[in-house]
Amino acid sequence: MTHALAMPAPSTVGSIDQYIQSVNRIPLLTEKEEGELARRLHDEGDVDAARQLVMSHLRLVVAIARGYLGYGLPHADLIQEGNVGLMKAVKRFDPARGVRLVSFAIHWIKAEIHEYIIRNWRLVKIATTKAQRKLFFNLRSLKTDTRTLNCDEVAAVATQLGVKPEEVVEMETRLGGRDMPLEGDRDDGEEERFAPIAYLPDPHAEPSEVLERAESARLQDEGLSDALASLDERSRNIVRRRWLSEGDSPTLHELAAEYGVSAERIRQIEAKAMQKMRGLLAA
Repeated sequence: MTHALAMPAPSTVGSIDQYIQSVNRIPLLTEKEEGELARRLHDEGDVDAARQLVMSHLRLVVAIARGYLGYGLPHADLIQEGNVGLMKAVKRFDPARGVRLVSFAIHWIKAEIHEYIIRNWRLVKIATTKAQRKLFFNLRSLKTDTRTLNCDEVAAVATQLGVKPEEVVEMETRLGGRDMPLEGDRDDGEEERFAPIAYLPDPHAEPSEVLERAESARLQDEGLSDALASLDERSRNIVRRRWLSEGDSPTLHELAAEYGVSAERIRQIEAKAMQKMRGLLAA
């Protein structure tokens, strides 16, 4: 459905202001027009009807997305996610319910934007339960300034939202925090040198780790060499060329022609050799 609608996106029409102007020029549908289009979509699967329903409600998405600008996420991205919610609403809309699409779509648009914010607002990524998400969005709307809530205000908010005061305090702490980029500005060499990522230890660079990996690789190489040496010359050659060569490996039929036997015989020799090697390597 998404591809068939060919819906304009903020990134395809220039600036976000141009996009908003373009969708605001799309005429609204009357109740009769909307009902007819919805019936065509619901009964006949008419994609053009779906396109018209979506296009006429793009301005609704813009209006809803504007209310989430305080989360520090790009307006265009909020609109894009809201558009996804709108398309889901149009797909599920049943005109027989007797409600307008605008009332039905608001839930789907907000739900998709909420999911996007939770996925991308790093401070609240652990707020994954329904109760935590509700607290997150309600607390942001209840706070009118950046100051920390006092005890009485925390208690009042907790009562209003039906949660524990300590949950309000914990979520407010997350809301009041600030993201710090792990990597510095790549255009500034000095900034990159002193970014937090430069001070994180590399667990793979520990001397003991390096020595352990080197010893493990040495033992594997020695074990493979010993296992190969235990094979007869023909079996060893077949295994080397089939499994250990850096270029293109010969097929069973190519080796069969070279040794003057059947491809099935080459397969049997290979299977027996590999079984013997696995037993030696596992010992």
